[in-house]
Amino acid sequence: MRVALIHALAHSVAPVNAAFARDWPDCVRMNLLDDSLSADLARSGGRPDDAMTARFLTLAGYAVDTGAQGILFTCSAFGRCIEAVARAHAGIPVLKPNEAMIAEAVTRGRRIGLVATFAPTLASMPAEFPSGMDVVPMLA
Repeated sequence: MRVALIHALAHSVAPVNAAFARDWPDCVRMNLLDDSLSADLARSGGRPDDAMTARFLTLAGYAVDTGAQGILFTCSAFGRCIEAVARAHAGIPVLKPNEAMIAEAVTRGRRIGLVATFAPTLASMPAEFPSGMDVVPMLA
């Protein structure tokens, strides 16, 4: 299976690829990096707009055109954009990097500490937890 890994932060590339090599060595990976996404999101106050969503759709379209059978976005600050990609490419898995983490966290209790290294993540991600969760954001 060919999976596109779409990165908004340069320092995400190595650890994500290392995890794939360790946990799914047979997966054929392709990496797309647009490090201007994170800078543009930070400048916008952490709120992705329609233009940013269009950029995500373009990146995903390129990935699919190269044969990707699944897409994993590796930056969790772009939930709205990733959801638009998932709708546009409903025939393949399109995943946020935080889906499994959220599913695991909600089994641990009602109060969750959310630690992030990218400030816009703290603005967008708490809303992705189920209602009734007490998400405490902390910037590392």
